[in-house]
Amino acid sequence: MQIIKKNLKQGEVTVKVNNPEDLWFLSQIIDIGDNILGKTERKIKIGKEDERKQRVTKKTVFLEIKTERIEFHKYSDNLRVSGVILKGPEEVPRGSHHTFKLEPGSVVTIKKPEWLGYQLEKLREATQNIRTKILVVLMDREEALFALLKNHGFEILGSIKGDVPKKNIETTEKKNFYTQIVEKLKEYNKRLQPDNIIIASPSFWKEYLMKEMPKELKEKITLSTCSDVKETAIKEVLQKPELFKVLESDRAAKELGMIEALLKAIAKDEACYGQKECEEKIRLGAVKELFVSYDFMQRAREKGKHIEVEGLMKLAEKMSADVHILSTEEAEKKLIGLGGIAGILRWKT
Repeated sequence: MQIIKKNLKQGEVTVKVNNPEDLWFLSQIIDIGDNILGKTERKIKIGKEDERKQRVTKKTVFLEIKTERIEFHKYSDNLRVSGVILKGPEEVPRGSHHTFKLEPGSVVTIKKPEWLGYQLEKLREATQNIRTKILVVLMDREEALFALLKNHGFEILGSIKGDVPKKNIETTEKKNFYTQIVEKLKEYNKRLQPDNIIIASPSFWKEYLMKEMPKELKEKITLSTCSDVKETAIKEVLQKPELFKVLESDRAAKELGMIEALLKAIAKDEACYGQKECEEKIRLGAVKELFVSYDFMQRAREKGKHIEVEGLMKLAEKMSADVHILSTEEAEKKLIGLGGIAGILRWKT
């Protein structure tokens, strides 16, 4: 994610979405009641209501809405933020509803009455350098392009072209191009030691490549698709949900570490869990770290109880607690088993 403009005195932050993982971050940063501003497509009626020739056309407009609903599913490539229109061009009625569909490439301004610490931390985390080393390979039957993923972009490592037979022409003298790709992958794997490898191809070429892949490389590989084997297609791959899945594995390890610390604190009777007990300890100023499940927050939104949950998180921060939202599968599963919200205490109570 790229921060284009930040003015916390006015409660405004303008960001650009670079990939699907940024949408996950935004789903945790945007709250119901926030104002969202940006360019969006809107159906506009042209002509008066009583005219026969009245028609509806799509138009790009700049709108400001007050958020009422946030919809995001893991591994999707868009985030839907819906609400009531506050400002816009004359042809768009105030008070009507509109949905911003945010996706890679979108630029949007988030306006809050107050930015909380955990939200600013998520914003900072979203703009950090990617710690996971990811090798990206684009390939088809004749060419392969290799790149190393970097923050907000990538570095081209090299490319190879195969000495492959023409379609429908059999020859035993031609080299197996898939074997050549595997050898190059082994070389990059040894030299760069990537944590993950994304292999993308048009059609089914990647499946043929995987038949030649040794076990030690298979364990690192995630498959994706691309339109062709060009540098521009790498950007295409980086905007796909597969990248989010790869980056989530890095986050999962970090969150499981937090859960492990929480379980140790529970064993020592130095923790609280469940909303009622956590609220009691937070009000005493006894909570040092608060952990909240993303699913728990989502269910609170659906039941209209998000204000009290967010109020609890806000109070925890005012009492100098660190607030963490956990969303990876294994960590969430364990936290939901504790009521969806838990905390490590400063002292036994």
